[in-house]
Amino acid sequence: MGSYAYKYCMCFTRKFRSPAADPPPDVRAAFLAAGGGDGGLRRFLAQAQGEAPAEVDRILALLSGGGGGGGGGGIAARLVGPRPGPAPSLDDFFGFLFNADLNPPIATQVHQDMSAPFSHYYIYTGHNSYLTGNQLNSDSSDIPIIKALQRGVRVIELDMWPNSAKNNIDILHGGTLTAPVQIIKCLKSIKEYAFCASPYPLVITLEDHLTPDLQAKVAEMLVKTFGNLLYIPSSDPINEFPSPESLMKKIIISTKPPQEYKKFLKSKDNQNINGGLANLAEEGSLRRIDSNAEESDGKDELDDQDEDSSDEDDPKFQQETACEYRELITIHAGKPKGHLKDALKVDPDKVRRLSLSETQLAKATASHGADVIRFTQKNILRVYPKGTRINSSNYDPMNAWTHGAQMGHDKALRLMQGFFRANGGCGYVKKPDFLLRTGPNGEVFDPNASMPVKKTLKVKVYMGDGWRMDFSKTHFDTFSPPDFYTRVGIAGVRADCVMKKTRTIEDQWVPMWDEEFTFPLTVPELAVLRIEVHEYDMSEKHDFGGQTCLPVSELKQGIRAVPLHDRRGTRYKSVRLLMRFDFL
Repeated sequence: MGSYAYKYCMCFTRKFRSPAADPPPDVRAAFLAAGGGDGGLRRFLAQAQGEAPAEVDRILALLSGGGGGGGGGGIAARLVGPRPGPAPSLDDFFGFLFNADLNPPIATQVHQDMSAPFSHYYIYTGHNSYLTGNQLNSDSSDIPIIKALQRGVRVIELDMWPNSAKNNIDILHGGTLTAPVQIIKCLKSIKEYAFCASPYPLVITLEDHLTPDLQAKVAEMLVKTFGNLLYIPSSDPINEFPSPESLMKKIIISTKPPQEYKKFLKSKDNQNINGGLANLAEEGSLRRIDSNAEESDGKDELDDQDEDSSDEDDPKFQQETACEYRELITIHAGKPKGHLKDALKVDPDKVRRLSLSETQLAKATASHGADVIRFTQKNILRVYPKGTRINSSNYDPMNAWTHGAQMGHDKALRLMQGFFRANGGCGYVKKPDFLLRTGPNGEVFDPNASMPVKKTLKVKVYMGDGWRMDFSKTHFDTFSPPDFYTRVGIAGVRADCVMKKTRTIEDQWVPMWDEEFTFPLTVPELAVLRIEVHEYDMSEKHDFGGQTCLPVSELKQGIRAVPLHDRRGTRYKSVRLLMRFDFL
């Protein structure tokens, strides 16, 4: 066995034993209980790991084909190879268990019912998807949009403004120092990458600050760029959203209907639709339209009065106007009007999207929580960050999720990424049934109510490995190997939230903790398991060693390899933990 040498005080050399990833006692016991060969592995997968028959067959077929990644072909041959042949060893069995591609902690396929209306799903949503950094002075670009689509994001936001010459459209965060990018560049990149990570519908939310002539230009660009990928709804108002399954590989537009129609409807003397619209366009007196106007004004209170009546309330608007831009809108958006309770009223004849800031949502759920849940059973609620938030500090999406809000925002990056690893990472996660049910007297789920423990999760942290491959020898400590510890906890309803930690293992690249934690859960359906590894530093801030978040409802039982990610959610090549999950 080799050693690692570290310089100490410039003149001394400290030597440490080369790391060795030895199987924990539980792995040895499992190997002995399983027996050898294909039959033993099949029995282990079905009984100890709780894999369904189809998944067992898939894993064995993958192994038989020489799969496994990272040199798993030889291991595979010994585990499931024909007999007589080389018998699988403990190291072969351990190598299989510690392979995150062969033995992942959650399912990697879409398995939920995708035929329900859009409003029955949480949807992986980006906010200011075009910004390279913060929302005050960073550049606008199509690169963040591409990265979001590659992560599986299914809602992309574009903030549209006239360019300096007023003859084209720029994408930027209005009222800030952010630099623009042309809309056509964003649209072309969206078309190329829209379905690279998921075949399910992509929603583009347009924040519209345009004049009618530029709105028409946007409509032309959308149709020309996306072609058959663009979903064009029927002209009739819908009382239920379509399903993700019915619109696979389709791009959907969501925004407020053009403002000029409101003015047209109020112009009682105008008898000619086309003439009226032309006059409005020539006047150029239209104020800039913001599809989520309340998102830009910095106010968190709903307006008590709104002199504009809804442009969708008049059936004449639906029947007599013919605007190419409006005809492309599938999910009609609107700002909250009047009192909060009125804004959350459910219209039996049509569905819509409502946008609230995170502060507005907090007030709404505190005073009208049941109304929020009833609204989200049929309609879509989008939550956006308050105007003063520059980065991801302190945002908790759980309040939105427990009240059924479909479109949160991605400022709580780790929790969002973890939550949407569910359902094969397709970007759509079915809401729990209890958020879709209404009792005989209109009662709905109350996330603040005292509830009994529904399920208990046991988590055992065996060991970790991979840092020695992905980091330099002195990345964590100049004079010795790292001192790792792991934090494990739950993000969920308030009663379920907790964080626990292992002891610190000193001077080890391959730390062996072998510690178990128990988490009683009242709402396991919405719980997310948080896992973080840190390197203890006595004199400075502890170094970051990797993280992941996993939806508790998707955890596979048994011994699993858990890959870790960097702060932004990019998976490390080698860093992983060996853990065990059991439900009581």
